[in-house]
Amino acid sequence: MSASTPGSTAGAAPENVVIIGSGPAAWTAAIYAARANLRPLVFEGEPVGTELPGGQLMLTTDIENFPGFPEPLSGPELMERVKAQAVHHGTRVVSELVKEVRLGERPFTVVPNYSEPVQAHTVIVATGAAAKWIGLPNEQRLATTGGGVSACAVCDGAMPFYRNKRLVVVGGGDTAMEETLYLTKFASEVVVVHRRDSFRASKVMAQRVLSHPKVRVIWNARVTDVLGDDFITGVRLEDTVTGATSELEVGGLFVAIGHTPNTRFLAGQLSTTEHGYVQVTPGRTATSVDGVFAAGDVIDDYYRQAITSAGTGCMAALEAERWLAHHGIEDSAAPEAAHVAAH
Repeated sequence: MSASTPGSTAGAAPENVVIIGSGPAAWTAAIYAARANLRPLVFEGEPVGTELPGGQLMLTTDIENFPGFPEPLSGPELMERVKAQAVHHGTRVVSELVKEVRLGERPFTVVPNYSEPVQAHTVIVATGAAAKWIGLPNEQRLATTGGGVSACAVCDGAMPFYRNKRLVVVGGGDTAMEETLYLTKFASEVVVVHRRDSFRASKVMAQRVLSHPKVRVIWNARVTDVLGDDFITGVRLEDTVTGATSELEVGGLFVAIGHTPNTRFLAGQLSTTEHGYVQVTPGRTATSVDGVFAAGDVIDDYYRQAITSAGTGCMAALEAERWLAHHGIEDSAAPEAAHVAAH
């Protein structure tokens, strides 16, 4: 990280576009913005617990459904390649979290954790959403090492590692039902562990799960420990009514208890959905503040895929470019001398 962030010095021209985030949406936006000579500045964040620069793909061992890669590649490898592509085209990178944005004045102000504030004509918010975890130490460890714990069945469930094994899904909402049904294509059995005696999912989704021959439900139970050293071997369960404990041998654990969009730093300055995701114009990436765009999982509680995030990242960059052109300020960015990656 450089001592002086581009755009932060007194009298410096505002950045054309500042991108906050570092997943598929952020880096795709950076590629498009850089190729349009907008000289984007990306705040890629910092490691905080299981949250790493690169987003949720940093916890994905093998990716088999991203177009253009017939052989599986790891999530971290994909993110490193996309980042390198963005940097190759002139993107500058600051490895800091953004703690505050000021969207009530123009140009906008972006305040990182340590460096001086940066001004920007447009901002792209691509901070993603964090999966909610049970919070067990071995769960977190195995999730980060590819040991058989995941928060996305559609991302990981088809991997050979999980095939023909008993898999556990924790949760009781529609997402858990969708994950369960998806896993029945590959597992020998899918066991749903739910802490109550009924699902909160829609009746249709719940009935599909309850009637599936490969699915078994353990009601009134919670996972209190994840067993296994290099790979998961089982889970320890506690009955929420009686307190009795038991162990279940499993080959994979999928935690499906929801996601939390990473929007706290916005301090309510952008309109959000009832679940806290940034609200955008349908079919677009424009937010409630003119000149601010959003992309990726921070706007998406439905698909949550790398390819859909990348698509909205492309859209956000194109919209930012057109916004700048419309306002006649696309050529008033920080000077070429500042084209250095900041680390």
